[in-house]
Amino acid sequence: MLKVAVIGVNHIGRIHCRCYKEHSDVKLVAICDLNQELADSVAAQFGVKAYYDVDTMLEVEQIDIVSVATGGIENGSHHREPVMKAIAAGKDVLVEKPISNRLEEAREMVQFAKEKGVRFGCNLNHRFTPAAKKAKQWMADGDVGHPLFVNMKLTIGNPNESSPWIHLRALHPHSLDVMRYFAGNVRRVQAFLTKAPNRTVWSTASINLEFASGAVGHLMGSYDMFGTHPIEACEVAGDRGRFVLDNVYESLTYYPHRQEELRVFRNSIMTGMRGFEDTFRLRLDAFIQEVKECVSPDHVAASGEDALAVQEIIEAAVRSHLANGAVIEI
Repeated sequence: MLKVAVIGVNHIGRIHCRCYKEHSDVKLVAICDLNQELADSVAAQFGVKAYYDVDTMLEVEQIDIVSVATGGIENGSHHREPVMKAIAAGKDVLVEKPISNRLEEAREMVQFAKEKGVRFGCNLNHRFTPAAKKAKQWMADGDVGHPLFVNMKLTIGNPNESSPWIHLRALHPHSLDVMRYFAGNVRRVQAFLTKAPNRTVWSTASINLEFASGAVGHLMGSYDMFGTHPIEACEVAGDRGRFVLDNVYESLTYYPHRQEELRVFRNSIMTGMRGFEDTFRLRLDAFIQEVKECVSPDHVAASGEDALAVQEIIEAAVRSHLANGAVIEI
């Protein structure tokens, strides 16, 4: 039985706690938060011990996995310290996205995890749905053929006005990770950003990508789509066929070239995902399995390196916008 602790127990941290509490292969043993009142409340909710500083928790508790679900500026500025302490203690670590809103910190965490030989994953949970895995299998089977283009859309309503780049840095680790999951590494980026009326942040983005494979792609993202549905769609096309993945997990359709018969994969309400929160359950389960099976740190799915790669793309998009839409090489 693996023992788990969660650092940072606001909304997302409590989802981590709930997923671990329901998992048959792990035992949630502790939570940690600087807010003592919050820590005590969440600890009582899940029947575990509360801590108010990471050092004490790591010293006292026997822990195998640490989830870091802290937030901060652009949802990522508070991750570095608890991640580095957990890695230094030899723990396998799963960090929330973005890995950091500062590239230097992200690189430091990834390098330190390599040096310590621990598993370091990120909660890039959109790639872990049954539909995404099915699409990946279709690609492996050759149904898509050589990838030609990837179109991605991720739009939600978020009134956050905390920083100019909150939309890019906080939301699009998800969309860019899905694009990389299907099409591989990105080598060039071009971005055009705009603001909705009465907004101070760059709340809508159009980003062009060139992949190392030669495929091209486009991401349309927005924090200005209040009440819209679906929030996410991904289209991947190759020289043999294409597929469209709708709303993260709801449906997947394959369109073969020169054939009229389509292939449709739908989420079942009886045996499939119960809702979006299940993306957390599936992602945490994948990391737990990797730890149980002693998977090499170099083979962790949605790893710290993957999280760093998408932050590199995001920072390239920021630089492109500041340079009036210049093409930026990564």
